[in-house]
Amino acid sequence: MVKRPSRFAWASLFYVAGYLLFGGTGLLAAPEAALQALGSTGEYGMVLPRAVGLLMIGLGLIVAQVIRHGVAVLYPTTVAVRCVLLAGLAWLYYLSRDPFFLSVLAIVAAGVVLTSAALAVDFFGGRR
Repeated sequence: MVKRPSRFAWASLFYVAGYLLFGGTGLLAAPEAALQALGSTGEYGMVLPRAVGLLMIGLGLIVAQVIRHGVAVLYPTTVAVRCVLLAGLAWLYYLSRDPFFLSVLAIVAAGVVLTSAALAVDFFGGRR
């Protein structure tokens, strides 16, 4: 377990907080524009995207607090949770064939790669 992660591992969570807070705000304030920007071809109404936006903002605030307080023990958990989300997003794409889910999958996957790489360097590089 990483006791004191590198600045890169810490900084990688800014990406996560950023896409959660900005994406959530976009879905809450302008769901049609946000969905269109992410390539959506489906119809989701006005309520569900806003509800998802609220959840994203809530998760973004939690990640921001993890960053702020440097809760290193939760860094691997952020990777695990996002891996579950990746599987779910792939499944939703399979069901709907809506490119929106591929766009979101790519955004989440980039963050998983960043944080995982930083944690791997910390673990295998002797920063235990």
